[in-house]
Amino acid sequence: MSAPDPPATIVARLRAAGCVFAEDEARLLVTAARTPADLAAMVDQRVAGLPLEHVLGWAEFCGLRIAVDPGVFVPRRRTEFLVRQAAARTRPRSVVVDLCCGSGALGAALAAAHPGIELHAADIDPAATACARRNIGAAEGQVYEGDLYEPLPAALLERVDVLLANVPYVPTEEVGLLPPEARVHEARVALDGGADGLDVLRRVSAAAPLWLAPGGHLLFETSERQAPQAVEIVAHNGLIPQVASSDELNATVVIATKPNPRDGTGGERGLDFRSVS
Repeated sequence: MSAPDPPATIVARLRAAGCVFAEDEARLLVTAARTPADLAAMVDQRVAGLPLEHVLGWAEFCGLRIAVDPGVFVPRRRTEFLVRQAAARTRPRSVVVDLCCGSGALGAALAAAHPGIELHAADIDPAATACARRNIGAAEGQVYEGDLYEPLPAALLERVDVLLANVPYVPTEEVGLLPPEARVHEARVALDGGADGLDVLRRVSAAAPLWLAPGGHLLFETSERQAPQAVEIVAHNGLIPQVASSDELNATVVIATKPNPRDGTGGERGLDFRSVS
C-alpha cells in the first residue's frame, strides 16, 4: 500500500526552499513524523536547509537505513560503488577495517553483504562514532574513536584483509564551493582533504602496509581528476594500484593491494584503469 499524498502546503514550502524532489521529501517527512507538531518542526528544519537525512535521522545506503545524527557526514549514493568493489574482495571471516568510518555506513553495508566478517571501524569525530556503534552493532563490529589508525588494537597489525578508507578528498579552497547542506551541516573534518585534497590519503597510505595482511586491499574513493596522483601515492608506499570507475554513479575508486610474496597474489605491477557499472 503506497503512502498517502502529502499535503500540498508542505510540498509547496519545500519546493520554494529549493528541494528538487519536494513531493518525495514531503512524503518521507509525513511518514516519519509522530505528531503534527513533529511534522511542522521537521518541515521547518528542512526549509531552513538541514539535510533531509539529518531531519529524518537516517540515510538510505546499499538498501539499508543508516542512522545519521545532525553534524555527521551523510553517506553518498556514489560510495555504494566503493562498497561493491570491497564486497568483491571480501571472503567469509575476512578482517575488515572501516577507517574514517563516519556513520559506519560502509562497514554496515559490507557486513550485510558478508555476514560473519570481523569488522572494526574508527573515526576522529565523537558524533560519528556514536552513529557507527548503532549502525554496525548488529554485525558485532567494534568502533574506536581517534585519529586514523591510532585507536586500533595492535592485534590487527598485518591482519587486515579489506581496509575501507572513505577519506575526505575535497581540496581546502574548494570546500566553500560545496552545497550548503554539506559545508554548513557536515563536519569539516569529513570534507577537507588539505591543499590538494590528498593529505589524509597520504597518511592512510603510508601506514596501510603495516596493517594489511599479505594480499590485503586498501580501497578508497577519489575524484577522477585526483586519481592519477592518488595512484602514485599508494604505489610509492609499496602497494599495487588499480582504478575502477562507474559512469552510472560518477564514482572513482582506487584499489591498492599489498603484495603477497608467498603465493604471488596481488596482481602484476602497473595500473589497470577500467570502467565498471
